[in-house]
Amino acid sequence: MDVEERTAFRTCPLCEAGCGLEITVKGDRVTRIRGDQHDVFSHGFLCPKGSTLRQLHEDPDRLRQPLVRRDGELVAVSWEEAFAEVERRFTAFADEHGREALGVYVGNPNAHNLSALLYLKPLLKSLGTRNVFSASTVDQRPKELSSAWLFGGGLSIPVPDVDRTDLLVVLGANPYASNGSLATAPDWPGRIEAMRARGGRLVVVDPRRSRTAEEADLHLAIRPGTDALLLAAVVTALAAAGSIDAGTAGEWVDGIDEVVALLAPFTPAAVAPVVGIDAAAIEALAAELAAAPSAAVYGRIGTTTAEFGTVASWLVDVVNIVTGNLDRPGGTMFAKAAAGASNTRGKPREGRALKTGRHRSRVRGAAETMGELPAACLAEEIDTPGAGQIRGLVTVAGNPVLSTPNSERLDAALGTLDLYVAVDIYCNETTRHADVILPPPSALQKGHYDLALLQVALRNVANYSAPVLPLDDGQPDEWEILARLALIAQGMGADADPAIVDDLVVGALVQAAVGDEHGPLHGRDAADVLAELAPRTGPERLLDLLLRTGPYGDGFGAGVEESVAGVPGLSLDVLLAHPHGVDLGPLEPRLPDVLRTPTGRIDLLVEAVVGDLPRLEAVLARPVPEAVLVGRRDLRSNNSWMHNIEVLVKGRPRCTLHVHPDDAARWGLVDGAQAVVTGRVGRIEVPVEVTDAVRTGVVSLPHGWGHDLEGVALGVANRHAGVNSNVVTDEAVLDVPSGNAVLNGIPVAVAAA
Repeated sequence: MDVEERTAFRTCPLCEAGCGLEITVKGDRVTRIRGDQHDVFSHGFLCPKGSTLRQLHEDPDRLRQPLVRRDGELVAVSWEEAFAEVERRFTAFADEHGREALGVYVGNPNAHNLSALLYLKPLLKSLGTRNVFSASTVDQRPKELSSAWLFGGGLSIPVPDVDRTDLLVVLGANPYASNGSLATAPDWPGRIEAMRARGGRLVVVDPRRSRTAEEADLHLAIRPGTDALLLAAVVTALAAAGSIDAGTAGEWVDGIDEVVALLAPFTPAAVAPVVGIDAAAIEALAAELAAAPSAAVYGRIGTTTAEFGTVASWLVDVVNIVTGNLDRPGGTMFAKAAAGASNTRGKPREGRALKTGRHRSRVRGAAETMGELPAACLAEEIDTPGAGQIRGLVTVAGNPVLSTPNSERLDAALGTLDLYVAVDIYCNETTRHADVILPPPSALQKGHYDLALLQVALRNVANYSAPVLPLDDGQPDEWEILARLALIAQGMGADADPAIVDDLVVGALVQAAVGDEHGPLHGRDAADVLAELAPRTGPERLLDLLLRTGPYGDGFGAGVEESVAGVPGLSLDVLLAHPHGVDLGPLEPRLPDVLRTPTGRIDLLVEAVVGDLPRLEAVLARPVPEAVLVGRRDLRSNNSWMHNIEVLVKGRPRCTLHVHPDDAARWGLVDGAQAVVTGRVGRIEVPVEVTDAVRTGVVSLPHGWGHDLEGVALGVANRHAGVNSNVVTDEAVLDVPSGNAVLNGIPVAVAAA
């Protein structure tokens, strides 16, 4: 009998681009994946990663059953056995050590995951510990803090309006390889090429001649970690030329004159010897920004995972403000997300001040930010004895052994834990230490909506993807796994119904909605609203609520009657009827209503940032290291967890050390031979790739590799193991205001092996 063939549409969850997929399915097997030509955002664009969702789903190393450690070995068990084991171990642990001896690490994939974004919060609350760590503090925390202080929300990030700008200045980003980050849009290369075709210019500031830099009209090969100095000098150059002009956004900005005065020491001439860019080139960049009809400065991970990540993140917005490019077409603008954004709820312009340091880490006293401690502190919190020592850990979709600094110390520390429960699809470099691994379904078995990423999109769109394939027999959905863990932590037992958590979460959201004086449900009866959401449960019920109460929602009868292009007020049913997504239009100016600050204005004089300027000024007198290490991104790689797909790792090795020919000559290195790279905390051997694509004094190694550790069940990745760059990154060095790890600009010594 012929098996019926069908076509499903969904958004790719593997990076931040949000590309639409057209998926051909026969029975319960995917036979083809290609770009969705009718997707309202991606229009058929697809990078190599998106077409591998089938391989990821069918990967024999992807866990389908829970694993429990018995007699020192991880063995497959039933789901009921696994949850019973979690309850047994957690109860004993809490009785012996208490909740504050527990740590939690949340990994990067959760930002792409509807269930995690909605149900992690109740899990964290149930676990009852302040020892919360995440990939945010090895990535974007400086930008989140800067945006929260300036605009009132961690995701109120002005994104570059690439589709309309005349000048795009990119610092520390390589969107030709990364597909963009904290600036969600498919086909960044096509957007940049369209900009240049209409006469726009691309300037790339990067110590490497990256794929993006190769396409640039101007490449400025900066010394790593000095982006804040460069941006400060741009402001002083603008001031010296009399070119400070905040434009229409200036009506809502305070502190411009004071900031210009504070940055006065950072002249182009003063910073040039340190940043490695001529003063004249800095002045020319400032002049070009001032003269462009529209311009957008965009900084990403190279600016945030650096010693002055928060100052650099703040200065990106300062430069956009003082050149008149904030909140205008072609400049940097705020998305207006259909669901979940704090800047579309409550009273416009009204918000509370963000506070940090509400508690501190036990060992070095590092400050909390946004409810989390720096991930660079995790190892010392585990291996340093004393009251409050972390003796148990829960990780959700994270691999900190490969992603956090001084990873060998963390790897050793994990082996000493009394309890470790992981939610993960793989037995990887981190989860190999677990007592219990609970695998969620594959991406093709879950519904998807980019609840976080669409808050930083370059165009307002909404697109829900229903599951393409059914769950395996007996497989709980991901939200159910997180909910059952929360119930176990609450003492309700391994058999408690996850619907309890689901009902609590939706109940809290409905109560907030009916209590919002500025929302469409104000004054409504909560029970009536819940009845209208029935019979849905789980993430789909929560998403329906968020969509219907959002800025384009139907408001349960009190919202917009018609949204855009004839599409009625949004609900989940509307998105299901539009499988290619709903286009809500280009970004539009949103000041001042987008703000959620205490003053209802943008105050540039952020205390934590201004207080870090003397530390930045001290760098001007500091010797330049002989060599520093930076990372790099490859189009076919996304952190550590996609290295077990053969089609993405085959071919020439990509985990190589890029070294400039002049440096190779003076260090005695030969292309293809091994080099020894030594930092303060560790030493690695890695094959050399001699190339003039990296500036002198800089060596580059991609992150997320090092898959050759004992107990890792990743067959393909092991054959292409590579080297873990975080063996030599230093956990003692942090960006001060944010506690973010410094993963770029690490001083190292390089020699032939």
